[in-house]
Amino acid sequence: MEESILKPRHSLSHVLAQAVQRSLDPAARLGIGPAIDTGFYYDFIFSEGVELKEENLKEINKTMTKIVKESQIFHRIELNYEQAKEIITMLGEAFKIELIDEFKAEGETIFSYYINTIPASAKDALLKGSKPEYMSKYEKINTYIDSLNLQNLTFNIENSFITFIDMCEWPHVENTKEINPDAFKIDKIAGAYWRGNEKNPMMTRIYGLAFEDKNALKAYIEMMEEAKKRDHRVIGAKQKLFTISPLVGAGLPMLQPNGMIIRKEIENYLRELHKDKWYQRVWTPHLCKHDLYIKSGHINKYGDNLFKVKGREEEFFMKPMNCPHHMQIFADNQFSYRDMPVRYFEPATVYRDEKTGELWGLLRVRAITQDDGHLFCRASQIEEEVSTIVEIIKSFFTTMGMMDNYRVSLSVRGEDRSKYLGSDDVREKAEWWLEKAAIANNLPFKKILWEAAFYGPKLDFMFKDCLGRERQLSTIQCDFNLPERFELDFTNEKWEKERPVVIHRAISWSLERFMGVMIEHFAWAFPLWLSPQQIKIIPVADPFIDYANEVNENMKKQWLRASIDMSDDTFSKKIRNAEVMKIPYIVIVGEKEETTKTLSIREYKSKKQYESPITEFIEKCINEVKTRAL
Repeated sequence: MEESILKPRHSLSHVLAQAVQRSLDPAARLGIGPAIDTGFYYDFIFSEGVELKEENLKEINKTMTKIVKESQIFHRIELNYEQAKEIITMLGEAFKIELIDEFKAEGETIFSYYINTIPASAKDALLKGSKPEYMSKYEKINTYIDSLNLQNLTFNIENSFITFIDMCEWPHVENTKEINPDAFKIDKIAGAYWRGNEKNPMMTRIYGLAFEDKNALKAYIEMMEEAKKRDHRVIGAKQKLFTISPLVGAGLPMLQPNGMIIRKEIENYLRELHKDKWYQRVWTPHLCKHDLYIKSGHINKYGDNLFKVKGREEEFFMKPMNCPHHMQIFADNQFSYRDMPVRYFEPATVYRDEKTGELWGLLRVRAITQDDGHLFCRASQIEEEVSTIVEIIKSFFTTMGMMDNYRVSLSVRGEDRSKYLGSDDVREKAEWWLEKAAIANNLPFKKILWEAAFYGPKLDFMFKDCLGRERQLSTIQCDFNLPERFELDFTNEKWEKERPVVIHRAISWSLERFMGVMIEHFAWAFPLWLSPQQIKIIPVADPFIDYANEVNENMKKQWLRASIDMSDDTFSKKIRNAEVMKIPYIVIVGEKEETTKTLSIREYKSKKQYESPITEFIEKCINEVKTRAL
């Protein structure tokens, strides 16, 4: 995030907290309030008897606008532990006390605070209408700050009045007048556990939007309105694509026939892209002993996300990933350098116990079908193998119309080495090889700290859908650690044992997630090859049903997904129904068409209407499907 927008967004989170305490609940306890990609948020626990309602959001927004226009100045001050804790105690901020005690335990001695001030002479006029408890609280804060005689104050405390104070390290605007009052808006309310831990208290999170100017804010709001119309859960239910049953369980979607057609077409395309890349298909069971994940190191990293299955004599895990199994397949062979690389491919379903609150239609599920591949190669082959994978990724997403303005994150380890497998030397070697491959492939990448997989660095591909929303959909991961843990080897030219490198890769991330993205990307108006219902044949009247059947049979012989509307609806209603269903082609047959052996065609996307001989139209459709035209 650029600093030019980061500063206003983070400053607005402080403005939001101040507005809540001034206009709604002076005793509201504060959590955290960061800047995010679309604006900002702050977490609160409201006082007993205070209920946040939708109408309160408008009042909070109004108070925020007032604060921005008050030209409040942001000042940074530094306090020692005793001073900082005294202020937090006076404010009644129990969550901030928890944070400051942790910082002290980690060796922090000086604590950064940001203060908002207005001229003391304007206090009564500017703060008129504020809650009395808020005024009383900040009168005490002003008195306490004055008593400290701080040497690092950048303002005259006697001529200023502090309206808000918060422990914070982030950059802020110098004055709220730098914030455009027309470029932000309170957005929504959500629940969030303190520090993301479900064992902690549930807080109320207020989200706000903030952009560079009024037009950018308006464009985003319009985009989000369009996104609601495209919600894959709504479309999925309406078009009978998938079912989520409480009897089956949350996060376990079941595909209906229409949904299965889409999934199968995506699967077929992925297999087609791999057929000349020398991948070998493998299969592994859905259960395994816990010993496998102890050996791989996954048990310590993902233990809470594993489903356990109790057998008659043994305990098993539902498979959460394929890589440890593929290590076992490789280990059961004797390979030489002439066999390398060895490429395994398995579109398998794995299972992860995601938190219920994080499940989201097809985008976040507990049964995850990955188009998973693991390549065992020599370090010198990494660049070439990555190039092959990049070629597949580019072909796949070009077909989907998502290659414009994509970017790549080269995700590497952070400073806390305990979160990652392997030594620094091994990690640095993996990062060097992956960065070299990214440069060789001219990828638009940026190095991102802390985002590496626990066993190695990775290239994460970010694509934008038709609304400009960024989706992480492909990954290439370089792993020197699992081959070491599983003691994998092959024989090199010197008849010595050599350790392979493993490249983990997934093109669509998961079929479930990708389907959800595609439903929203195309807003159900799928290209012909992906559309469950490709052609709807509508006879003008009953006497032309025989001709409609003849046309339908010709289309089905060419594996086109066509059907006849045999309902009792009127002709115009049948046309309307097909358009609402966004069926790519509506074929109308009547006396003229039967006599001339032609068809009257209506295209959904282009809205074109024309006549065509049967054979010519079928050939057009076959070519459209074959080329996977958009």
